[in-house]
Amino acid sequence: MRHAAVAYFAADGRPVDPDGVQLTPEGVEQAHQAAAVLDEVQVDRVITSGLRRTLETARIVAPEHEPDVWPDLRELRPGQLADVPDAEIERLYTRAFAGDVPLHATFLGGESFGSLVDRVVGAVARLEADPAWVTTLAVLHGGVNRAILSYALTGERRFLGGFEQSPGCINVLDLGDDGWIVRAVNYTPYDASTSAAD
Repeated sequence: MRHAAVAYFAADGRPVDPDGVQLTPEGVEQAHQAAAVLDEVQVDRVITSGLRRTLETARIVAPEHEPDVWPDLRELRPGQLADVPDAEIERLYTRAFAGDVPLHATFLGGESFGSLVDRVVGAVARLEADPAWVTTLAVLHGGVNRAILSYALTGERRFLGGFEQSPGCINVLDLGDDGWIVRAVNYTPYDASTSAAD
């Protein structure tokens, strides 16, 4: 799932360090609603990126588990917005995840999508090779989830950006002998009108 809602800007409009943002009251409610949906699921382990927003969400959704921290599942790192021409910021920000994103492209002048895909696919391969779990809850990020979904669907090193990943959404993927099956994408218990799984 994706972490629940956070605020990346303070009330006065100043940006907040994305590594330290916490869930908003709305985000806390989204996490509780996800917890209610997943209440009957027997989770063996919980994985997060270690960023505060993923840890807070995981502790609400699966309070009986101490989350494992996998730093290679951190969100795509942007560059410095001050280095991006003002005329380009909106286009680059709103179109960053459009289509089949070239892996050499960077996110707002920062990390390349290829770098994100490589570290995420490496983490997924570690999870695939570990026989000690049946059901894992991974509380991650929008870009990371898109990379996982792209890999699960194609088996290739690609970044398909067109998957909606609303705050607090749930994706359901099964791993079997024949590979991955994507069962649900962007299920949002708090807003069934945007959920693909209904």
